[in-house]
Amino acid sequence: MVLVNEVTGIALLFIGGALFVVELFHPGALLLIPATILIVGSILYLLIPSVLLDSLWGPIAIVVAAILATIITIFYYRWLAGSHLPLSTTTKGLIGQEAIVVADVVPNTIRGKVRVHSEIWSARADAPIASGTRVKIVAGEGVSVTVTPIDGDAKA
Repeated sequence: MVLVNEVTGIALLFIGGALFVVELFHPGALLLIPATILIVGSILYLLIPSVLLDSLWGPIAIVVAAILATIITIFYYRWLAGSHLPLSTTTKGLIGQEAIVVADVVPNTIRGKVRVHSEIWSARADAPIASGTRVKIVAGEGVSVTVTPIDGDAKA
């Protein structure tokens, strides 16, 4: 009977560990809670099976593990999600945003570059705009945006 308990405990430990690894490589699968419960339960099952199987403390330990796993999961997903804005996928969504010129904007070309949040976009303008100038995006077409300098920050 002891061998059966050990094999069961080790199997549960490996299953919990596998779920934990899957969650690390594929966040959002919500496997952290069952993984933690299986790991804690299997450790209790291996180390002190009589407490887990023959008393009220076993189920209490599993409930406590579930609560702790839930709290840890909430903090983990908050850390994982970060606080950055979602990336824009269209130039229309950038209209009205402020940006910084990172490569000089030359009239009638799209050689100029601006940084909007963490993205770099090709930029055009009616007048030259030097690198380092704060600009406002006034239009967008295709893969480029049209910008104008923000008052008081025009560098030529």
